[in-house]
Amino acid sequence: MRQQNWLVTGVSSGLGRAFAQAALAAGHTVVGTVRSEEDLRVFEALGPGHAHGRVLDVTDDDAVSEVVAEAERNTGPLDVVVANAGYGLEGTFEETPLAEVRRQFEVNVFGAVATLKAALPPMRRRRRGHLMAVTSMGGLMAVPGMSAYCGSKFALEGILEALGKEVAQFGIHVTAIEPGSFRTAWAGRSMTRAERTVDDYDDLFAPIREARQKASGNQLGDPAKAGEAVVHIASVAQPPAHLVLGSDALRLVTAARTAVDEDIRAWEGLSRTTDFPEGAQL
Repeated sequence: MRQQNWLVTGVSSGLGRAFAQAALAAGHTVVGTVRSEEDLRVFEALGPGHAHGRVLDVTDDDAVSEVVAEAERNTGPLDVVVANAGYGLEGTFEETPLAEVRRQFEVNVFGAVATLKAALPPMRRRRRGHLMAVTSMGGLMAVPGMSAYCGSKFALEGILEALGKEVAQFGIHVTAIEPGSFRTAWAGRSMTRAERTVDDYDDLFAPIREARQKASGNQLGDPAKAGEAVVHIASVAQPPAHLVLGSDALRLVTAARTAVDEDIRAWEGLSRTTDFPEGAQL
């Protein structure tokens, strides 16, 4: 495997840290974004000379562009970019303030979009590169109490799928990384939780919130193995457009997609009634 230059957002902890560590272990150079100078020092100590930290708020579009441009100038042409920075927002649709929904999309969608948009032009000119973004199994299926989070990840999935079809002609690969539950702080201290205000949701949602909090720190997924999987697909000639990580994600995503297929089949007749008798076929 040839040495690659990576940029990974959100490497202070969790899966972002795992992706960066796996890339460093494979001999690659990694520019990793963090939120504080302390996190920067900790990250750079993981691989002196090969781990380069940058303090960044991914919702600052100009700062994102400058970090990517600076990495291209000083570290070298970027081969792999992983838009990982994001967070979870838990709460029923009715109880989640609209401002919190907007913030969720600002980070999870627009932060990732800004990162990929900044990295794309030089990759297009070189006619090579691999753009990745971390969505979630919640980008292919949805659960009660995570409407804003799943909505942001569904949105990112659509963007990535269209992007992949646009840039394949330039030799650029695009992969959506769809993790299940991994042993990180995502469901614990890192999660934002909307305040409970409507008692009618207690029977449905209270057990879900309690179970998620109890499971935090004991999830099935191993972040180090997720990192190895992502480094592996960055080395293959034909990487996947979708990379589901974790047996729980495989089970839940498969069930959700089966339910969609069943709806399509069950209502196929009604779907066909909405056509003009003669019209253009896309």
